[in-house]
Amino acid sequence: MGSSTCHFITTLAFILFTVSEAIGVNWGTMASHPLPPHIVVKLLKSNNINKVKLFDANPHVLQALSRSNLAITLGVPNSMLKTFNSSIKASDTWVHDNVTRYVSNGGNAAKIEYVAVGDEPFLKSYGEQFQPFVVGAAMNIQAALKRANLDSKVKVVVPCSLDNFESESNMSSSGVHFRPDLNKTMIELLTFLDKNGSPFFVTISPFLTLLQAKNTSLDFSLFKETAKPHNFNHKAYKNSFDLSYDTVVTALSTAGFPSMDIVVAKIGWPTDGAANASSNLAESFMKGLMNHLHSNLGTPLRPRHPPLETYILSLLDEDQRSIAAGNFERHWGLFTFDGQAKYHVDLGQGSKGLVDAQNVEYLSSKWCVVNNNKDLSNATVSALDACSNADCTALSPGGSCFNISWPNNISYAFNSYYQEHDQRAESCDFGGLGLITSVDPSMDNCRFPIEIWTSDAELFGLYNFQWIILVIGIQLVIV
Repeated sequence: MGSSTCHFITTLAFILFTVSEAIGVNWGTMASHPLPPHIVVKLLKSNNINKVKLFDANPHVLQALSRSNLAITLGVPNSMLKTFNSSIKASDTWVHDNVTRYVSNGGNAAKIEYVAVGDEPFLKSYGEQFQPFVVGAAMNIQAALKRANLDSKVKVVVPCSLDNFESESNMSSSGVHFRPDLNKTMIELLTFLDKNGSPFFVTISPFLTLLQAKNTSLDFSLFKETAKPHNFNHKAYKNSFDLSYDTVVTALSTAGFPSMDIVVAKIGWPTDGAANASSNLAESFMKGLMNHLHSNLGTPLRPRHPPLETYILSLLDEDQRSIAAGNFERHWGLFTFDGQAKYHVDLGQGSKGLVDAQNVEYLSSKWCVVNNNKDLSNATVSALDACSNADCTALSPGGSCFNISWPNNISYAFNSYYQEHDQRAESCDFGGLGLITSVDPSMDNCRFPIEIWTSDAELFGLYNFQWIILVIGIQLVIV
């Protein structure tokens, strides 16, 4: 074998390794019955996923991630921004408790690479609820890391969203900029990131773009060769991802930061809860995305320069996520809530398909269904009441259970409530309309789930309560 051939193979292997290493997942814990952290870490490792992005700093999660060698992005919730903006002491305490404690733990050290200050805090829907505090909070966390001698190891970032940008109708290179109400803040943020060598974190969501943009096709969103190209910056775009990515590149260039690294903080495709949200389409999208990233082609404005890192939204479904944007929000997972793969995709990290979670403990094989021997004239009212306190998003238009007939849809609502409330007998009463059965009522593509058993459910609740106490304490100190 010639030296040039060896060099080519070595270079190709390096490229594939580099891109594969740059793919991670978002791990959210907004679930009524979260999968125990130690099982999730095993799930990550069995699928050769090397990077994980968190939305908070849950101690049970961080303990499970210690010694895993997984690269971690810690999240600071938006609710904490005001406190960290105004209190150096609070920032120091948070860094000590959630970063120093874990990275300095000898052989049990956690590999924390980023602290993400806020989660898309500049969304239009938030107004100015968080905007005044973001940059100050980021600066104080950065200063706290420096005082802890960790600033060379841990970078501070702020995850942003595409609605932070505006495009002129002429779509020229000068036609993309930050929203007028954000421009000053974004320049301050970019200056801060540039000074500290931090990348720009941004969500790119072809699914949401498809929902919101009238001129975007499904094929364009799914990386299909048959998609009609879109023109932007005098260049032709073959897919939604490249177009969104170069929108960000253009805005950064316009603001004076043309070479800033970009990390895709969230990208994915939901599998339920809306039209075009299905496992088949999610599989098609993820395969297209993986092929595109692994090709190392980059985008028209950044050829051969793919994102520094890309984090898939998300690892698991979460039945407590806000559905303000749509019922699909609870179905972003590569895996179901109990860690079962929804479809086949090669993440390019040494595995040809996804591996299910192991040793998951479930509640008993029991379901709550409607009692057909009762008068069901008021059953719909009971079902609506159940759904207001449980997850019924699969029943929404386009959902996997939307087409099941009455009263099966009533049974689905009853069972969702019953499972979420730990199969307690009284949670299948519904004024005598409910009936507990050991016969699985699932049908076609509509799965009637059984919840998982986890002792961590109470621990997660305790953690959130402790955070409330901590915030109150910090604010009292400030006052």
